[in-house]
Amino acid sequence: MLWGGRFDKEINSVFLKFSSSIKFDIILLKYDLAVSKAHANMLGACGIISKNETSEIIKGLELIEERFYEGLWNPIDKNYEDIHSAVESYLTELIGEAAKKLHTARSRNDQVATGFRMWIKDAALRLSNLLLELQKTFLDLAGQHTRTIIPGYTHLQRAQPVSFAFHLLAYVEMFERDKTRLQNVFSQADVCPLGSGALAGTTLKIDRNMTARELGFSSVSANAMDSISDRDFVIDFLNSCTIGMMHLSRLSEELILWSSSEWNFIKIDDTLTTGSSLMPQKKNPDAAELIRGKFGRIQGSYVAVSSMMKGLPLSYNRDMQEDKEPAFDSFKTYSESLALMKDIFENIIINNERFIFEIEGDYMLATDIADWLVDHNIPFREAHNIVGKISRYAVENNTKLNDLTINELKDFCEVFDDSVLEILDINSSLDRKISFGAPNPRIVNEHIKSLKKSIEIESVNFNTKKNI
Repeated sequence: MLWGGRFDKEINSVFLKFSSSIKFDIILLKYDLAVSKAHANMLGACGIISKNETSEIIKGLELIEERFYEGLWNPIDKNYEDIHSAVESYLTELIGEAAKKLHTARSRNDQVATGFRMWIKDAALRLSNLLLELQKTFLDLAGQHTRTIIPGYTHLQRAQPVSFAFHLLAYVEMFERDKTRLQNVFSQADVCPLGSGALAGTTLKIDRNMTARELGFSSVSANAMDSISDRDFVIDFLNSCTIGMMHLSRLSEELILWSSSEWNFIKIDDTLTTGSSLMPQKKNPDAAELIRGKFGRIQGSYVAVSSMMKGLPLSYNRDMQEDKEPAFDSFKTYSESLALMKDIFENIIINNERFIFEIEGDYMLATDIADWLVDHNIPFREAHNIVGKISRYAVENNTKLNDLTINELKDFCEVFDDSVLEILDINSSLDRKISFGAPNPRIVNEHIKSLKKSIEIESVNFNTKKNI
């Protein structure tokens, strides 16, 4: 143990097993090694340890990394509190006395916080890239369906006609907000706490800026106590995962509905569906259902960490060990869901003609008729009332709007003339929408081009960004 000198007795074996985090924080090994290398370099540069000791420590840390990834060292097989104590213990075995100087001017508190911030930065970048790739898939598909007319819904009731492309672009906008949140997470985590010690810094003349630069941080933390007790960046990360997963859950629900016999709008590829052990005809959208189901898991992680932090006094408390498993699990669940959703949409089959005849003359065009009346100097509230009465009349007579005659329409308002019949043509309904952000195919195509251009630029920036 790193703290054993204060105690007469060894730690209770049941308590050690209960308190050990190595089974999950082993994920942080490469970050822990990077932190230790940077710290050793800084100690050497500041003259706190010798150049030979620095060299020994660096070589020892590199050997540990090599042996771990070659399967020659597995710290989980031994009794360690965490990956940090496992590395220091093994380093001591490998190089002897020099290893005991590595922990000079640092605590496990700032060491853990630094490595975890590096992992969060990396995770945020990787999730952003997955979102970027999903957006590209949606934009490619949207470009093929700017005139594939589908019902737009409110309250899950048919509201107004839109295009499938327009519907897809709504999710592209959601994914853009998801990326923005992750960019904020990256910025929040991009502050180096190394050198803060347990909570109050050190009396030794260290160079915190040097370690921050070597580890790829843009700045160092200003208050040692806050540096150690801050887990806002973790909660921000979990919040981003929660909202992003909520978006995927909503999309999954629509996929499930669209693939049903009642909707008959899409077919999900056989490789992404399952059958029934009893009913041989079944084809179930399990991939979408599992994504929808896993939202609760990620939301639970957000609640767990925010609840854990809410009552903690400054600075470090052992409760804070509970921040990592939820973050690791949320990243795994969200990243796998994003990749799976991309696979679904890359292999999806769209029934282009599914709604075109069914919604010809549908009541969804009622708002367009009201707008026509507004263009003919009828106040909107009055126009709304007129078209409401027309809709009720059509429902009571079991007829579509485009089956009504001009004379029938004139019974409700004398302003109607033959030109209103053009409004009832579903094929021209989208072209009549002229406001920015509407489903007009021309506007949608321009939006797709604009988004593709910005995403291409973002892809280049992503590939050049330092990813620790």
